[in-house]
Amino acid sequence: MDHDGYFGESVAGAYDDSTGPEFHPAVVAATADVLAELAGGGRALELGIGTGRIALPLVERGVEVHGIDMSRAMVDRLRAKPGGAAIPVTIGDFATTRAGVDDGGPGGAFGLVYLVFNTIMNLTTQQAQVECFRNAAAHLRPGGRFLIEVMVPDLRRLPPGQTAVPFTVTPTHWAFDTYEVATQSMASNYVTLENGRGTFHSVPFRYVWPAELDLMAQLAGLVPEHRWASWARVPFTDDSPKHISTWLKPR
Repeated sequence: MDHDGYFGESVAGAYDDSTGPEFHPAVVAATADVLAELAGGGRALELGIGTGRIALPLVERGVEVHGIDMSRAMVDRLRAKPGGAAIPVTIGDFATTRAGVDDGGPGGAFGLVYLVFNTIMNLTTQQAQVECFRNAAAHLRPGGRFLIEVMVPDLRRLPPGQTAVPFTVTPTHWAFDTYEVATQSMASNYVTLENGRGTFHSVPFRYVWPAELDLMAQLAGLVPEHRWASWARVPFTDDSPKHISTWLKPR
């Protein structure tokens, strides 16, 4: 880990080359469409804005977007893209860092604060996740929304005594998640073989349950609104692998 956390130059340089479903243009477009609607004509704040995968399409839909991110390497990629330099980004830990925006109105300056693609799990303690909800609430104007997209912990794939679940296996690349059920700690681990040499990279997370997020929202003074299984607003069920949830700041 370097001064940019776990998303320094080595990760930032390859991030936009990712081939996961979240990077498919149709998925990005659907994500931006929903966020633009939920912003309700107000500003949007992305926590963990990264290279602008979602922020830039959201700007194209007429939404004024701001961001917070710890990784200067990721933000440098955003600023190098067309339109990226015009997006204000505050460097810092999104659990506690405040974006420097004040429109003179009551409460916060944003109609929408959002975290996508499991980013809430980059906060590796429960306390930090609670602080993130409070920080989001402080940024929201009355009637604004906080949105999180995050996986449902995949513990049903763990037989008794097993702590690792592989999710990529190729002749040159192996990736697997490891879990500590007692602490809700997990890590995504990557092994790559190139020119006869192997490299290993690991990123820690804290997985979190939907009901736990609802309690964090309650502590921050937010109330539940939506819970979907996808950006197509498919209803969330027992078998949904992820959820997209929103909470409202009361007027």
